[in-house]
Amino acid sequence: MFNILRKKADMISADDALPGRDTAIPTAETHFVYGRPLTPDVPDGMEVAMFGMGCFWGVERMFWKLDGVWLTMVGYAGGHTPNATYQEVCTGRTGHNEVVRVVYDPSVVSYDDLLKVFWEGH
Repeated sequence: MFNILRKKADMISADDALPGRDTAIPTAETHFVYGRPLTPDVPDGMEVAMFGMGCFWGVERMFWKLDGVWLTMVGYAGGHTPNATYQEVCTGRTGHNEVVRVVYDPSVVSYDDLLKVFWEGH
């Protein structure tokens, strides 16, 4: 019932999005919890899943609890604003979605297990 009263959120157009910047946002070299490099490289035998569930800080923490998760990384998917900052994304004027990238060992944790975390946390 309460959703009826809520204004529908429209995706911002590229023309109306914040301009962003050419320079990438600096990030840490290693993951604070896992101690592993924050690179796009995926070790042999590992798989990658991406989840968008709202605020990525809390979402990332849920995946840390699973055995078989090798690394998590937070960031943005989609959007129009190049190299958007957290503050810019929070304005709703970039078109981005906050996401968590999960690198996992499928011999230890299944994609279904990851989906369970997603659906129970969403």
